[in-house]
Amino acid sequence: MGALTHESLVEYLLEEAYEVAETIETGADEAELKGELGDVLLQVVLHARLAEERGVFGFGDVARGLTQKMIRRNPHVFRPDGSLQDSFPATVEEIVLKWDAVKKAESPQRSTPFEGIPAALPALARAQKTLDRAERAGLQAPLVERTPVVERTPLVELVETSLAETIETEAELGELLLAVVHSARNRGFDAERALRGAVRRYQNRHPETSAPGS
Repeated sequence: MGALTHESLVEYLLEEAYEVAETIETGADEAELKGELGDVLLQVVLHARLAEERGVFGFGDVARGLTQKMIRRNPHVFRPDGSLQDSFPATVEEIVLKWDAVKKAESPQRSTPFEGIPAALPALARAQKTLDRAERAGLQAPLVERTPVVERTPLVELVETSLAETIETEAELGELLLAVVHSARNRGFDAERALRGAVRRYQNRHPETSAPGS
């Protein structure tokens, strides 16, 4: 395994993860999903083996670390010794609050709710993660900045109204997004880059806020 490095394996880890997503989203059978999950696990094993060869950690350490994290971050489910609690929170909101409180305690140095969101995420995934964190932190929804000369209905309001009136399924939403990308391409815009920029500007408008965990 001397020719392999963590860096050289990154593309395969991402590829295998996307293949799992595609298997689930296209409704493939369970046998195929099992195989794809095995391919992802193989990538984890390879990274752990590379670290073990350097005397840093092994696969067992990865598994133990995950177990400890799940116990630590889910006090509503587990006692510190790993046994199950006698009762559980009544609502999802309570669970989210407990989860965020534990993660915030683990990373008190974080000053913004957006820290920890990978910059390498595709723009749509990064946008969704950003807005999820913003909502949990009680931040204002994104607004479209325009020059004062032009007065129009705010785009966010326009989009939300249009979606409420015309979009009923995720498939229809997908067609709309594809149409937006098509229109952007025809006008010479890069939709992925444009959305990355919009997410970055939104995050920069909230540079220091009490941050929920990642």
